[in-house]
Parts: sequence; C-alpha cells; structure tokens
Amino acid sequence: MLVGAACLLGVGTLLLGQDAQRASRPPHVVPPRIPLGPSAPTFNNQVVRLLQGNCQKCHHEGGIAPFPLMTYADAVEHKSDIVSQTKLRKMPPWHIDSSCADYQDDPTLSAADIQTLANWAAAGAPEGDLRDLPPALTFENGWSLGPPDRVLTMSEPFKPDFVAGDVYRCFVMPTGLTEDRFVRAVEIAPGSRQIVHHVILFLDETGEADRLDQQDPGPGYSCFGGPGFDVSATAPSLGGWAPGNRPRFLPDGIGIFLPKGAKVVMQVHYSAHNGIGQLDQSSLAIYFTRAPVNKKLYIAPVINKTFRIPPGVSDYSVSASIPFLPFEAHLLGVTPHMHLLGRTMSVTSRLPGGNSMCLGNVSDWDFNWQYSYTYRNPPAAGVGTAFDVEAHYDNSSTNHRNPNNPPKAVSWGENTTDEMCIAFLSFTVDAENLLSARAETRPAAVEAVEAFLEHQWSLMWVDRPSPSAAGRRR
Repeated sequence: MLVGAACLLGVGTLLLGQDAQRASRPPHVVPPRIPLGPSAPTFNNQVVRLLQGNCQKCHHEGGIAPFPLMTYADAVEHKSDIVSQTKLRKMPPWHIDSSCADYQDDPTLSAADIQTLANWAAAGAPEGDLRDLPPALTFENGWSLGPPDRVLTMSEPFKPDFVAGDVYRCFVMPTGLTEDRFVRAVEIAPGSRQIVHHVILFLDETGEADRLDQQDPGPGYSCFGGPGFDVSATAPSLGGWAPGNRPRFLPDGIGIFLPKGAKVVMQVHYSAHNGIGQLDQSSLAIYFTRAPVNKKLYIAPVINKTFRIPPGVSDYSVSASIPFLPFEAHLLGVTPHMHLLGRTMSVTSRLPGGNSMCLGNVSDWDFNWQYSYTYRNPPAAGVGTAFDVEAHYDNSSTNHRNPNNPPKAVSWGENTTDEMCIAFLSFTVDAENLLSARAETRPAAVEAVEAFLEHQWSLMWVDRPSPSAAGRRR
C-alpha cells in the first residue's frame, strides 16, 4: 500500500511463471505408492501442512508462482525443486533479518522442517493415509485474500510499445461508490506477468485523470513519474503491487480512506525485460473494512534522490534520514526499496532518549523479491524520533545483476536500470481518534501530520536535483 515510482513494491522472477507455460503444462502423473518406513514423513500428514503454512499463498492456480503446490500430485512433480530450494533457503523467499524485529507472516522454515521435506523425498515421496489429510486451502478465483468486495478491471487490453524503452501507463477505473468507505486491503492481478513491472493505485476526485485519458489516444494515458495530477500527501495511494509482495489485511480499526465518487487511477510500469508483444488487462480486488475505523493508515518515505553511483565501485553507500518526527505515532511496517545494484539496506530509528531500534535489515537485497514487512508488535515513535537509512550498491562488473556492461554511472530514476534509495514507513498517529466525539485535540495533530507528509512526499515528487556528496565510496 504504497506509492511512488517503482517504489512501493518489488519485482519477482524466481517464482514468477509464464501463463503460457501453465496452459501447456502436461497433466500430473502420480507415481505408484511406495511402502512407508517406520518413521517416514508423508504428504498427507507432515508435508502438506508445511506447504499450506509456508508455500501455497503463492503456489496455487492463478498465484504468482509458476506452478501450484496444492495437491499430492503437485508436490511429487516438484519434489526435487522443493528439497533443493528449501535447503538453499531460497524458498520460501524472505529477505529481511528476522532477528531485527518480530515480523508477521515470516515464512522461514526451521531446520527440522527442511529436513522433513528432504526425508519425505528420500523415502520416495509417500502419500500417506488420507485420514491424515487436513482440509484444503481455497483461493477464490486466484485471489489470495479470498472473495473481494469489489473487482475493477482495465476496460480493454493494452499492448505497450517498447521502442523508446519502458512504458508507464495510467488507466482510469470508476469505483461506483455512492458513499465514503475505508479499505483494509487491495490485491492486484496483472494481466501479463511477463511485462508488468509494478502497479501503483492513485485516487482522483477532480476528474483530471479523465481529461488526461481523453487527450491520449488508445487505452489509458502516458504517465511517467506519477499519475499526472496532484496527489494528496496524507493519502498518496490506495495501494500497489509488485511480484513477490503479498497483500495482507490491515488490523481492525485501521483503514485507507476511499471517498465516494473517486476514481482509481492504476499506473502500470511495463518493462520489455521479460517479453515483447504481450497484451495486458490487469485487475484489482478491493476489500472494505469490517470493523469501525479509528485511525487512518499513513505512509512516509525516507528517501535520498541526490546520489550518483560511479561505475566500477563494488560498495557504494547512500544514506537518507528523517531528522525529527513532530508527533507521536506507532509504526506498522517498513518497505525497503532499491533496484538492481542494491546489495544491503538498514533502517533504524533513533529515539528521543538516545536509544536506537532496528526497523529493518536487508543483508542480501534481491530486486526480484521485495516485501512490505509488518511488525507483529508495532513499535512506538515519540516526538523527536529520527529515522535513518543506509544502503549499499554494487556497480561493478562482478555484479551479475548489473544491467550495464560495461558499468556506467547510475543515479535516481524511474526505470529499472536506474536506481532508488527509499524505505517507506507505514504508521498511525496516536492522537487521531476518528470515532471520538471530542475533536478539540485533533486539528493540531492533523496539522502536524499533514505538514510532515507534505514535506516528505515533496522529496519524492520533485525533479531530481544535481548529484551531491550524499553517496560515498567504501
């Protein structure tokens, strides 16, 4: 649920599949049953429970993974991949240090779990007793969060022209709402995973997006760097998507405001990296809040756009900070973001009393798997709290992800081959109480929040200034 330029969410390839491959995949062939050893794990008892708890959110029909792992036949077909990828700890993907903070939905398998999968495959992948099989998980029409309250889809397919490079296109989607609502989650289904790099959802109440759409022939309109109209800093986005970043529900009492009559403007970044000639017709599912909303969700970027990474440097450091928080808040989560040259990123808070707190520590950045990490116990951030980001980049020829050969200087930019240095912090404001009949303390708190967010988001949307000494060689 974030904003910005490539930024709010990441891009995945390891599990990302090709729709055509799914369609042409041959039917599963289940091997004959193999006699069980006295202690051999079985699919129906141990293995399926590990897959349900750690894998099936991605590995289901219509999910972001290239194949499902829902049935015994699925697991047997891919048992070698299961064993090898879990042993290397490439699967399930989780690219933040779990010792930094206590995050929700951490899918990391224990050493015992990984050994169970290996023992199952070594025993011949036995199916086991059907009476041990738990109820199957269901994913309604491919939506991992279940049946949506509303689904919006691009009015017609779009075929991007990559002659001039990456394509940014905005598509206007009426919500049809006749009353204000709060949203607890959105889930986006790209029409073509081969070319959709990321998606950001903006809101327009002015009709400006319709005007831009009418002036631009073809579906949607061109929109590089933003939606083409002014965006509220206190509600910069309805959400976003990039492969690898799974949607989740906000806690009860917290919501994203969606005003009646507003239109969703879906900005899609198309990249020719994985395919040319594809058509896209993406959709998004909206889930409205069930409980009364007491607080709004806010997003603030900790950002540096004034860097230039020299060619050939294997460890280049870029820092960013928010020096002073002017109100009391609780942090819900953090979303680190870099591009292909990124290697590590640490996000910390410096509390007014002098203590520091680790908010996120990515020791091996993977552009293919970018997450929004949600805290299990939201940490407090008092007045005067500072936030610091330190990111490291590898612009050498030994970086196999380097898009330039030979390496060249790289600065901030929207394209995949450019770079970024951002950590998005999601938070609630302690003084905000939307359900309270007493409002005398609310205006001052709202004013401080609005001024703070206006400043932080102005750093995102202004044109890139000339490079400074913010980056330094290591």
